[in-house]
Amino acid sequence: MNIYELQGTFYLVVLVAMLAIKGFAFVNSLMYSSEAYEAAGKLTKTAWCAITGLGFAAQLILSGSPLNLISLVFTIAALVYLADVRPALREVTSYRR
Repeated sequence: MNIYELQGTFYLVVLVAMLAIKGFAFVNSLMYSSEAYEAAGKLTKTAWCAITGLGFAAQLILSGSPLNLISLVFTIAALVYLADVRPALREVTSYRR
């Protein structure tokens, strides 16, 4: 295996991982009500759905290199959603059930 095959394999693994993160964040952002976002004190549902959805779409369209600036910015946004917003939404909606 030469260095170019290794590099290509690495980029493919990173691309798939970033696509999975963004896709999961987008689908998850659709699952909570607008009221849950307000109760958690976060950006609106529309804002988070737009951010994560645009990130997912950009990853699909700009799939040349997973390490370009746009891809990295949207990946960070998806990770912020998953690490900060999602737990807050789960906390707010868990006591209602």
